[in-house]
Amino acid sequence: MYKELAAVRAALCAEGQLFEIEEVTVDGQQLRAWKHAANSLRDVWQQSAAHGDADYLVYGDERWTYAQANEQISRIGNWLVSQGVAPGDRVAIAMRNYPEWMLSYWAIASVGAVVVGVNAWWVGEELTYGLELTEPKAMICDRERLAVYDSIRDKVPSMAVAAVRCDEVPDYATPWSEVLQSPAELPEVEIDTDADACIFFTSGTTGNPKGAQLTHRGCTNNIISSLFNNLSQLQTLAQLAGSELDTSGGNTVLLTTPLFHVTANNVVAQTTTMLGGKLVHMYKWDAGEALRMIEREKITTLSGVPVMARELLAHPDYDKTDTSTLKALGGGGAAVQPDLVEKIDAKSGAAPAQGFGMTETCGLATGALGPFLVDRSGSVGPVIPVFDCRIVDDNGNDVPQGERGEVLLKSAQVIRGYLKRPDATAETIVDGWLHTGDIGTMDEDGFLYIVDRAKDMVLRGGENIACVEVESTLFRFPGVTEAAVFSVPDEVLGEEVGAALYVTGDVAVDLAELRAFCGEHLAAYKIPKYIWLLNEALPRNASGKFLKKDLQANLQVADAG
Repeated sequence: MYKELAAVRAALCAEGQLFEIEEVTVDGQQLRAWKHAANSLRDVWQQSAAHGDADYLVYGDERWTYAQANEQISRIGNWLVSQGVAPGDRVAIAMRNYPEWMLSYWAIASVGAVVVGVNAWWVGEELTYGLELTEPKAMICDRERLAVYDSIRDKVPSMAVAAVRCDEVPDYATPWSEVLQSPAELPEVEIDTDADACIFFTSGTTGNPKGAQLTHRGCTNNIISSLFNNLSQLQTLAQLAGSELDTSGGNTVLLTTPLFHVTANNVVAQTTTMLGGKLVHMYKWDAGEALRMIEREKITTLSGVPVMARELLAHPDYDKTDTSTLKALGGGGAAVQPDLVEKIDAKSGAAPAQGFGMTETCGLATGALGPFLVDRSGSVGPVIPVFDCRIVDDNGNDVPQGERGEVLLKSAQVIRGYLKRPDATAETIVDGWLHTGDIGTMDEDGFLYIVDRAKDMVLRGGENIACVEVESTLFRFPGVTEAAVFSVPDEVLGEEVGAALYVTGDVAVDLAELRAFCGEHLAAYKIPKYIWLLNEALPRNASGKFLKKDLQANLQVADAG
């Protein structure tokens, strides 16, 4: 089926087709881009007006059609202009995944301003840093984030503030109801396709995060990349089955991860919007509530971090719930482990899905779906055609096929740089090539495998051990719900393998049996020497990745088994 996939991909990208590719010049670099991508996110949103009375946003019992959203977005845009916001100015969004997040996002982008996606989990010190770095002209925030802002207001630049879902609004803020009294016709602006569309913060686990500058071109290309990735694989499967691709039925997505990151915002929300689909919001992740929403709203796609799919399939209400509308279940932000791919394929009617990308690629760079992921379990799929990809050694030389090296990407979809950090920009993007910091391999069919982060390795006695490889094995042992593998200092070998495990259910994990199980699947030197069995979920950052530095700092060797 891989020859057929290659043929379908080539046909879709042929001259005159929807997915035709062109060379563009961006900042002196010749880069690949989708010829028919929209010029700006404003154009993407305005095209959505054709969806009219179709449901767009759902939150509990609240609903917005595309027509209603269009009106409110125009009003929000006019309020921003009335506050002095001009094209190129920055506007922060600080709130959980309320529908107002997406309404604000489209409004800001549509008046040519730059969205600053504030991490909703930030405390005062972190919010101070983010606002000082980005210097927004205005901020739209919910009650919780307004309280944090209130505590640091005297430390940051003055700005206009709009309050969403607040019972009590301070004098310096504008109630949301008042914002929505602004005129309902969107102001006219000209937007440069290579101008910043938003600033999203990289999900670093130490130090201050960097503000990545995502452009309109990068974001609109990502929408086409996401469509191409799914369509090419689905069309290939239909062709192999001797049938026509069924494109009937709507696309209804359950938003499960924060909208201030590219997975939920760019890959999921923006692509769904272009297709005229429905975005169903959750107050916070809860597997039981997610099952109820899947049944009630007839969810077709659930994309989140892998642990969400695990919790969904393991929930006692799963077999009692109608999940027949689900067509895709999976996600990104962390590896979808091979055992989880098997479980999704065996237990649900949905296709397992895995994507690879990052803030710096404005979203998706590769993706695998259904039988392709089942067959190449552990892969993140083929590279999307607007990306050039290299895998290089420590000296920057291309490695032979199948060998490990750092993954480098080049595309018009790559960010412009890091705000006010020319040093970090120059270090990460070299001659147009984005150094991802991920270690990967490429197989004979062009499928990419991410085996670890460049610095997420255990160096034990001169042997490199990929943490993700050990984690994938631990996940297969009964009772292990979460696993994070990291290095533990060792006087003899330099580093040893440590693993923190979150164990749930009635299964009593016997460490001797666990190590014996690992020995069946891993070389002896890869078996964790130190294992901590924890009775609470492992710490994560906003994008769902385990905070391994916190585990390394807080777990004591004396407490390990």
